[in-house]
Amino acid sequence: MGGDIGLWGVPLAILGGAIRVSTPFLFVSLGECLTERSGRINLGLEGTLVFGAMSAYAVAYETGSPWMGVLAAMIAGSAFGLLHGWICSLPKVNDIAIGIALMLFGMGLAFFFGKSFIQPVAPDLPAINFGFWSDYTQVQAALKVNILFLIGIAASLGLWWMFRNTKIGLIIRVVGDSTDAARAMGLRPNLVRLLSTAAGGALAGVGGAYLSLYYPGSWNEGISSGQGLMAVALVIFARWNPIYCFWAALLFGGAGALGPALQSVGVTQGYYLFYAAPYVLTLAVMILTSSASKTMTGAPAELSITK
Repeated sequence: MGGDIGLWGVPLAILGGAIRVSTPFLFVSLGECLTERSGRINLGLEGTLVFGAMSAYAVAYETGSPWMGVLAAMIAGSAFGLLHGWICSLPKVNDIAIGIALMLFGMGLAFFFGKSFIQPVAPDLPAINFGFWSDYTQVQAALKVNILFLIGIAASLGLWWMFRNTKIGLIIRVVGDSTDAARAMGLRPNLVRLLSTAAGGALAGVGGAYLSLYYPGSWNEGISSGQGLMAVALVIFARWNPIYCFWAALLFGGAGALGPALQSVGVTQGYYLFYAAPYVLTLAVMILTSSASKTMTGAPAELSITK
């Protein structure tokens, strides 16, 4: 049976869209969460996301393997993270300014090297059809889940566990909360932040690979639509907790799915206004969390935005 299921199509479309749209938000927010927990903010993840998308698409097209594309995106993202971390370790350097510069640098590089890959078709990442039990095409489409989404869930759980129960997580938290205390313990804060920023960049690169190799599944210069920047607001909203990052990413993904969901059920007037929902939600989150007593709850003390 492939018929229409009526009004149930709207929540199903939003559910499916939330899963698809949230995945890049999830990986970038986890990367930013890891970076910020070490005491450094990286606004350059938008450029990392775009360059990761281009790198993944190019390598997947050349090799015929989407997983090689994901690996290339991780390497590219970690390289951008290392560059950001190294520059920020120099004296009298502002994290936020360097992040903005590297965002523009990453996007410029992606646009330059990606021009020849706009037309070719690269292989897509595989997905699992959890809706196989249903005869309705809407249910099957909504429950078709890409493997990277499942990996993202595992990554959020893994980061949460690492921060709470491992020596590495403790080191990152100490460095993020107090540079002086970290040095007194014999730690090297700059090295910890460098490696954390590199790992965060690798996660953002995976988010870019998802964009170009699954949804929307092509490479073009407008592929990101600012998701890397919105992820910074998402991390603040999630209070620097990887588990909350997952739920916040689903919320942002659901907001991004409103427009397509309404269009899918025949709403032909005004639906396009709902395409702005993620941006409106980002603005609302920043306003609602702008209270001096609440905004920085749970924030690492060494972050530039807390000083």
